[in-house]
Amino acid sequence: MKLPLISSGGLNAGSFRHGFIMMALAWSASWTQPTSPAVYKIVPEGSRLELAVSRSGFLKVAGHDHAIAARSFSGEVRFNSLNLEDSSVSLSIESASLIVLVEHGVTEKDRKEVQTTMEGAEVLNIKEFPKILFRSTKVSDVSKTGEDFQLTGRLNLHGLEKEIAFPVHIHPENNLLRATGTVTIVQTDFGMKPVKAALGMIRVKDQVKISFDILAERANP
Repeated sequence: MKLPLISSGGLNAGSFRHGFIMMALAWSASWTQPTSPAVYKIVPEGSRLELAVSRSGFLKVAGHDHAIAARSFSGEVRFNSLNLEDSSVSLSIESASLIVLVEHGVTEKDRKEVQTTMEGAEVLNIKEFPKILFRSTKVSDVSKTGEDFQLTGRLNLHGLEKEIAFPVHIHPENNLLRATGTVTIVQTDFGMKPVKAALGMIRVKDQVKISFDILAERANP
């Protein structure tokens, strides 16, 4: 015996199959669609951002020193491990918060002179350029662990914006994320003159190595 088509309110087998297929496609699309990125806010109290400079001149100290530290900065990390194109980093540093640390072989008077020169028009020019800004343009996975990445972005420093790229290690854990790495910049690329103080006996080389250990806390569920 041939069974009749199921019908209810104009619904037949053909429309039923069509609806089922549409539901399946919608479910499949939602399953493969990448989740939205986790958003983290930088926690300055648990972070470190330092500049290492190589000194030359009569009062030079062998090797590299972590001579300058940023005291005030903020930013955001958006991280989507399933879709790196949806990941980004933004960072804002208060130029006036960069402090020359006490160093062996340099008097407090000379340290203050270096600080004043660094804040002046030829270097940071903190009055005209109160902020140092970085915004990423690309995040690339460079390892199979999902924790080592290449970060490319635009650095705005001393009124000039240049593209920089550097490796970064990211370790998310629960609601926290830690990012560590180093990047070297050239001062003259940004229109700055390396610091000279104490009648030229203290000089800073053109290359500056920036090291960071950034702690961020998740802001979205």
